Amino acid sequence: MAIEQKFPYHSIAAEEALEKLRTKPEGLTEEEAQRRLQEYGPNELTGKEGINPVLLFLKQFKDFLILVLVLAAGVAWYADQMVDVYVILGVILFNAVLGFLQEYRAERAIQALKKMLKQEAKVLRNGQVKTVEAQELVPGDIIQLEEGDSVPADARLLRGKNLQTVEASLTGESLPIEKKPEPLEEKTNLGDKTNMLWKGTHVARGTATAVVAATGGNTELGKISKSLGEIQTTSTNFRKKTERLGKQMAVIAVITSVIVFVLGYFVRDYAFEEVLLVTVATLVSSIPEGLPAVISIVLAIGAKRMASQNAIIREFTATEMLGSVSVILTDKTGTLTKSILTVRNVFLGDGSELEVSGTGYAVEGDLTQDQRSIALADNPVLRKLLLIANVCNNANLGEVKAKEEGAEPEVSGDPTEVALLVLSKKALAKEKDLLPNVQVVDDLPFNADQKYRATLVEQDRRREVYVVGAPEKVLKLSNRILTKEGPQELSQELRERVQAKNDEWADAAMRVLALAYREAESSTDTVGTDAVHDLVWVGITGIVDPPRQGVLEAIQDCKSAGIRVMMVTGDHKKTGAAIAREVGILDGSPKGNEPQALQEDELDVSEQEFERMVNGVSVFTRVSPNTKLRIAEHLQNKGHLIAMTGDGVNDAPALKRADVGIAMGIRGTDVAKDASQIVLSDDNFATIVRAVREGRIVFQNVRQTSFFLLTTNFAAVAVFIVAIAIGWPFPLTATQILWVNLVTDGVMELGLATERGHGDIMRHKPVPRDANILDRSVVPYILLMSIVMLGLALSVFAYYLPQGEQLARTAVFIVVAMTQVFNTFNMRSLEYSVFQIGLFSNKYVNLAFLASLVLQLGVIYTPLLSGVFRFEELPLPDLLILIVLSSSVVWVAEIYKWLIHRRRT
Repeated sequence: MAIEQKFPYHSIAAEEALEKLRTKPEGLTEEEAQRRLQEYGPNELTGKEGINPVLLFLKQFKDFLILVLVLAAGVAWYADQMVDVYVILGVILFNAVLGFLQEYRAERAIQALKKMLKQEAKVLRNGQVKTVEAQELVPGDIIQLEEGDSVPADARLLRGKNLQTVEASLTGESLPIEKKPEPLEEKTNLGDKTNMLWKGTHVARGTATAVVAATGGNTELGKISKSLGEIQTTSTNFRKKTERLGKQMAVIAVITSVIVFVLGYFVRDYAFEEVLLVTVATLVSSIPEGLPAVISIVLAIGAKRMASQNAIIREFTATEMLGSVSVILTDKTGTLTKSILTVRNVFLGDGSELEVSGTGYAVEGDLTQDQRSIALADNPVLRKLLLIANVCNNANLGEVKAKEEGAEPEVSGDPTEVALLVLSKKALAKEKDLLPNVQVVDDLPFNADQKYRATLVEQDRRREVYVVGAPEKVLKLSNRILTKEGPQELSQELRERVQAKNDEWADAAMRVLALAYREAESSTDTVGTDAVHDLVWVGITGIVDPPRQGVLEAIQDCKSAGIRVMMVTGDHKKTGAAIAREVGILDGSPKGNEPQALQEDELDVSEQEFERMVNGVSVFTRVSPNTKLRIAEHLQNKGHLIAMTGDGVNDAPALKRADVGIAMGIRGTDVAKDASQIVLSDDNFATIVRAVREGRIVFQNVRQTSFFLLTTNFAAVAVFIVAIAIGWPFPLTATQILWVNLVTDGVMELGLATERGHGDIMRHKPVPRDANILDRSVVPYILLMSIVMLGLALSVFAYYLPQGEQLARTAVFIVVAMTQVFNTFNMRSLEYSVFQIGLFSNKYVNLAFLASLVLQLGVIYTPLLSGVFRFEELPLPDLLILIVLSSSVVWVAEIYKWLIHRRRT
């Protein structure tokens, strides 16, 4: 009979758990462990496989526009136009290689971020303690854990001494969780199962003996990892837009090709082969062959810019998607906050309240009162508090080993003790001789029942007991209070003042610790609970997991950009709401009877009520992965394009379901990174806002380069149709059109793709989810430019046609190519005048202009190329006149923009 790994072991006694798991306190035998390993498999997750370059390359051919180009190549092949076939296939290959290289580099960057550590576990086998690889653990194994150990599997606690674990990666709770073996109610939330230890978490304090209840995919971490493969993800919003644009262009291409075929074959009575060539030329001219490539280029440039700002793009289209996001669902721990406990405030026995600057493990910081630095040498109460914080402490703060900016030192010990140690070191960094040298004689570790740590120390042959613990407990054990004049009686009034400050900080979601001491007899060699009495109360410290630097400003920028920021965390309601107020997600004052924050058990309501809650509440706490998914799906169903940020295993399902999943690169779990499209290499929420701005620029550049290409195509198609309707020869050959579409436009679009954006782009609302790349607002401009180009091309063709078809085509080629070159300056901004943003402010456009001019002259005046493309050399005066005529598109566009601006204002 198989062991039930999904049984609620938290709801039964430890002895019953041993019986149900068919094991004994001395552990399994080696033979039984091997048998169970064969039956239940290794204790490892079925992780994402490594990068498959072939599949990654083939993925690049899913775009609809690519399929349209394949169709065009097929028609050209049928018409025996092999030059066209090779050019079109070259465009397809270029686009695929560009996309492949970007995504492959991103995957390699993600792999570099992962820590390749082999985990081991101490296990009882045959009654003996031995060390095995964690993947060899099986249900029923008895494991032993101590401070600093990672929990290797889900386990039911049997015995624990002063045991606390940190479960931030699984539940979002940043503070250590006290663990006890007593059974709990069956319907207890995951984060409240205090007799269970979870795979992927770690021991912050104490020791434990536990029985393995679940391994591999049956662990809570494994269930989340497995659920990722079952989540249905939709096609990316940007891919939908490009496919829609491709379909629009395909319809236009088919219609125009049919018109040309009908006019040529039935109206003008051309030979079938001749009409087929014209039809291919029209098809080539009506499809912007360079569009897939230019979209890839714009996305690549955006991805490179984002990478320079610490946002690694794993999914190519995420660069644009981020710019269209209307809601950001963010975790709290490690995302809005640093997931590093820090002392924020100090309240001393003399009644003074101090603020502590600095975050993380950095010892740079200051202690101030009313924004003035404290002179530590003149403050004996503060010096005593810092000494106790430094000595009554089992934490260690190592050196920074990594060279990267923002790297943290290696630490060990309880997170709250680390915070106290950092506080004392901030003082030592300024005045190294401030704290006297003391020798630790004995130590009484923190205990959940006694609620304090006590340390016996000796200094100058005098012995004292230092105490750090829960304020209510330490206050109860104190009868004096330390002031600048020395210890004084702790009156009822002073007790109430201390208690009021403690309550105030607790309501602000701070973890409060009290520090005290007492003199001990010189003969005392040990410290026990009997030595902790008649204490001199020194002060309390308020400890928080503070917001990251720049998060407040980033959230304000999101609001200005029309982006709603919601906190969805596994942390406690009070803690989540406090951080949300501090960073600006909540404005601090509830509206009417509406709650500002809700937790998991308050969401068991009807769909209608749930919809009302999601629409009105911005902080959701103690939520499970399934609830995160439910919130994300509800917002998507309402038409929102959502980004989900997080770093824990509990975030992974929603990261995958979101339109844009954003994982933390440093503190993020591998499961979270694999589920995301973007990884922040600096773990900074503020990076998201910079990436959003880049994403908006990317979408703007995609639109403008698309319009740029479409203008030429519309004009070329119109020239063909009108010329055939009149009865003229073809104004351009298919290869000449390909030169304009690929070489001329290709060079200019490279410059246009680098545009940095104009105006305050973050003051605009997000682009609607269903917005087309080609929308009605730009149609008048495209038609206007097409008419101008059409008029110029037909006029020039009519003028030069009597002198020969080849010369006329050469003149038309110059006009079509150069009008598009000049049109690049117009397309840098559809809103602002090119003279307003600076005619030569984009050096890449300037270089592209010069390069394009050289290319046009080269293809006409180089004998070899002019022969291939069937050009005839133009007299220099004619060439200059045609270039000047082509520049008229700039002045027409300036008048159009001025009229539009005037109408709006």
